[in-house]
Amino acid sequence: MKLYRTKTGVLLETGGAYYRVPCENWDDLINNDNIFQDLKQAIPTFSSVGNGAREIEDGLLIPLQSQEIWASGVTYLRSKQGRQEESGATGGADFYQRIYEAERPELFFKANAARTSASGENIRIRKDSTWDVPEPELTLVMTASSKIIGYTIGNDVSSRSIEGENPLYLPQAKTYDGCAAVGPCILLTEAPLDPQTQIHLNIERAGTSIFSDSIAINQITRKFTDLAEFLYRECSFPYGALLMTGTGIVPDSGFTLKSGDVVSIEIDGIGRLKNAVA
Repeated sequence: MKLYRTKTGVLLETGGAYYRVPCENWDDLINNDNIFQDLKQAIPTFSSVGNGAREIEDGLLIPLQSQEIWASGVTYLRSKQGRQEESGATGGADFYQRIYEAERPELFFKANAARTSASGENIRIRKDSTWDVPEPELTLVMTASSKIIGYTIGNDVSSRSIEGENPLYLPQAKTYDGCAAVGPCILLTEAPLDPQTQIHLNIERAGTSIFSDSIAINQITRKFTDLAEFLYRECSFPYGALLMTGTGIVPDSGFTLKSGDVVSIEIDGIGRLKNAVA
């Protein structure tokens, strides 16, 4: 089942049909450990929406309200190699080798709702950065109890030039206005995703694809439950949280995002997150 937050209300998609979900507060709706079963049982009471696909096309909202977005880093081998490459000249490469092998994962605050874009909205790159990339990431949706109730797509837009100067600059490289995008929906499921699930990234410039790559989520070296456990160890999230699980698609050092580029991220079974660069 897929849950969409749109400008005209909340829609549930299942079996190719769309239903209107009564919702006064998004926080209350998704902060429910039993949301999958509760919505499944309530479907007969929901109104059918014949033009649900058009409502989604006409305007999506980000699938979060009061939730924070956090992110985990160096969870793929390619990510470790990319971070070592960008920081090698300043002596930071060793940090990423160590974190890749450590029990404790790298976790950092990414964004709140005000700094996050929905699918169809613009993302931004920093004006004081010279090397910027999208980072396509499977994103966990968790309740206040840390239970993973679903998945969405995240774009952890990052400044590699700033991060590469010094690992202590990570917050500036990662968090700023327009630094993240999530959507288009939350895939609600009771079962873990297939390890062969693919993440696809495509970047267009002036209508032409200039970068394309894919990776399976089985290349992530961390267990999702472990990432969630570390995040919730000393932090409470009364409305739940979203956690980006890292990227394994890293454009080479000759690539940087430019204004007008269009970034499309697709994850099997979830959908597509599409954003232009402002």
